[in-house]
Amino acid sequence: MASFRVTGGNKLNGTIIPQGAKNEAMQVLCAALLTDEPVTITNLPDILDINNLIDLMRGMGVSVDRKSKSEVVLQAKDINHDYFDTKDFHERATKLRGSVMILGPLLARFGMGYMPRPGGDKIGRRRLDTHLIGLQNLGATMETVGLEHVYRLVAPKDGLKGTYMLLDEASVTGTANIVMAAVMAKGTTTIFNAACEPYLVQLCRMLTAMGAKIEGIGSNLLKITGVEKLHGTTHRLLADMIEVGSFIGLAAMTGSDITIKDAGIKDLGIIPSTFRKLGIKMEFIGDDIHIPAQEHYEVETFLDGSILTIADAPWPGFTPDLISIVLVVATQAKGTVLIHQKMFESRLFFVDKLIDMGAQIILCDPHRANIIGLDRSHQLKATKMASPDIRAGVALLIAALSADGTSIIDNIDQIDRGYQDIDGRLKKLGAQIERM
Repeated sequence: MASFRVTGGNKLNGTIIPQGAKNEAMQVLCAALLTDEPVTITNLPDILDINNLIDLMRGMGVSVDRKSKSEVVLQAKDINHDYFDTKDFHERATKLRGSVMILGPLLARFGMGYMPRPGGDKIGRRRLDTHLIGLQNLGATMETVGLEHVYRLVAPKDGLKGTYMLLDEASVTGTANIVMAAVMAKGTTTIFNAACEPYLVQLCRMLTAMGAKIEGIGSNLLKITGVEKLHGTTHRLLADMIEVGSFIGLAAMTGSDITIKDAGIKDLGIIPSTFRKLGIKMEFIGDDIHIPAQEHYEVETFLDGSILTIADAPWPGFTPDLISIVLVVATQAKGTVLIHQKMFESRLFFVDKLIDMGAQIILCDPHRANIIGLDRSHQLKATKMASPDIRAGVALLIAALSADGTSIIDNIDQIDRGYQDIDGRLKKLGAQIERM
């Protein structure tokens, strides 16, 4: 198991380019299963989760031509359906959350799809009901087969049929799975309370480029008219909004002057304004974000003088993947912030490590933490810690880069799952970080 040795307290300087969007990549890679023609994906992040998904698809019989670390051509001309009953499929699929999204495309094109209980971050309950109920609404029947916890969904003999459905939650991966199944279903499918994250918008745009008919893209009401066949396409991923937010937080915590190049500003929603509420200055230069060095940043209060609350919510609300970053940045702000993580009950449990470093945090319950900013009057202290999940891991890395002394971060495979060559890229900014 690899670790980072991080010597903190140094100001960073320079330009960094965010990787392609991890969460978008998971969806559009699975969408390649909808056609027997080549599908080219560019601006692909070279990270563990994406590489594991590509390996899984290769095991399924998908032809994979990795042109470079950032470009891949997939062709799902022949699928080995026997592979889904193997131990290898089960082990590979349970390593990552994104494996759940092979189900919709397989069901739509081949009339049968398999889904083991997926892996991913240990951040609380992440139920699959929205996926399964949505596909059942299209006519699929479900059973548990073969290896333990493997679900098989089967379409009716005359194919999936479009219908109206109101999702019980605006699940991003659930919406993606249902959309990918509906694009080849007979008739019209209407999905209300659909997720409308930029990554889901990108998926819908890719599918329309492949010949799908989708109305309402970007809204929570999607209308999909099924087609018989989809063709190949070329698709470029957005910049990863979570990396952009992470780099904004890094600049603030370390008092650094950093420019985030090609940040995809129009697709960031309220992410920049949320960091501005913490007092972080930034300027937009074209599609770049410049964060100037700040010795102090002061938290805004609400108009009635009450304490600032930052809470996660489905898009266009604040993404839950940046709650960990906002929390760690607040520890060195001037002022008090209440962080409310509504969606996952285990995501705030990493704050004990920040408390060990000297942060003033009251964990009110599994969903809320009150942060009293130190305003750099007391620098965080270096310590030894472990990364519990992707986003908390990077939050701890940011804390270590701002701390006094040398920290050790274990279990960095979690960070590598979502951040491409993070140590190499940060070294170019002047960070003292060593992979052990």
